[in-house]
Amino acid sequence: MTNQDSDSNLDLSSGIAAFEGKHFSTASRLLSPLAEQGDDEAQFRMAIMAQNGLGMVVNEKLAFDNMLAAAEQGHALAMHGLGFMYLEGECAEKDTAKAADWFHKAADAGMQGSMTTLAMMYRDGNGVEQNQQEANRLFEMAGFDPKEFS
Repeated sequence: MTNQDSDSNLDLSSGIAAFEGKHFSTASRLLSPLAEQGDDEAQFRMAIMAQNGLGMVVNEKLAFDNMLAAAEQGHALAMHGLGFMYLEGECAEKDTAKAADWFHKAADAGMQGSMTTLAMMYRDGNGVEQNQQEANRLFEMAGFDPKEFS
């Protein structure tokens, strides 16, 4: 490990600690360069801060770009977050089919919330063809009794 790698790891750890401690200006300062270098965890947290105006002015483009970059690297929470951006039309143009695609990817990565959201999408025919069997399968996969959602 080089000194630069060690410094990056320290900045990432410090940035995450600042984020978790709600010191968003500090988190942004530490995580922004790492996000630009392609660190998926830094990108995900920068997306959350930019989307919600935490430690910075709301910046939907920065939020979307970082969420997409992290999601494309397989960051499960970012895949889930990107799904909601498309589902709600927040920071991205509303596109329920794209939302379903990202929820599928996040569900495949084990995200229970994505399984549940996707199940409701199948139940309601929102962004996917209505399919109660698939909805029930996803509800069960997420640990729920499908009857709770009928």
